[in-house]
Amino acid sequence: MTNGRETGSIARGTQRIGAIALFAFRLLAACGPALARPGLIVEQIYNAGGRSLIIIMLSGMSTGAVLGLQGYNLLQRFGSEDVLGVAAALSLIKELGPVLTALLFAGRAGTALTSEIGLMRATDQLTAMDIMAVDPVRHVVAPRFLGGLISMPLLTAVFSIAGLFGAQLVGVQMMGVDVGSFWSQMQSSVALHDVNEGIVKSLVFGFVVTLIAVYEGYHTDATAEGVGLATTRTVVASSVLTLLIDYMLTAAFL
Repeated sequence: MTNGRETGSIARGTQRIGAIALFAFRLLAACGPALARPGLIVEQIYNAGGRSLIIIMLSGMSTGAVLGLQGYNLLQRFGSEDVLGVAAALSLIKELGPVLTALLFAGRAGTALTSEIGLMRATDQLTAMDIMAVDPVRHVVAPRFLGGLISMPLLTAVFSIAGLFGAQLVGVQMMGVDVGSFWSQMQSSVALHDVNEGIVKSLVFGFVVTLIAVYEGYHTDATAEGVGLATTRTVVASSVLTLLIDYMLTAAFL
């Protein structure tokens, strides 16, 4: 009995992965024609990224402030307070920036995308487009997907910059670290390879989180309860996949 349930769960999981993969191929094919509508894509970048700026900046500054405080207390034990800027920069650029931005993006913009598309499904707007031979993936889903994909690296950069400002505020202004050492050590130690790792992670996370958000919204049950469940699945799946993929990408860059 237990083996039967486990086999059924594996089969459903495999079927779901296959459905998402097929949807991804269909979505990528629709992205080309969607690029011919740059005004709509810019609007979606604003909806997904611009409206997330406040929470990203506040979270980045608070994360950087905590890094500055904890990093100073740790490095002080070894007499290495001058490398606080390096520790904060590498932590933000390579790990905390991309990961925390993806989690915040999933909670704010991802759920908004899912609920918006899901409500269009629940009110039969997507069905009406199908009846009129208008591809909803091309005209509705693809621009939102591109907007989220482009927004993620930009938001990650904003998060990292705000985090560095928070770390500098605590480390230099409050803890007395020399401002010249803080920035000069950072500039000499952070390499292009480290920046590239953060960029690659932000692009991959943006692709995964936005894909899950639009998939769940497009395939939601046409009920209010279905839309609510779809937004929950978006946050849970995006968060788990972000953490798993982060480990794999970190191992690949070592």
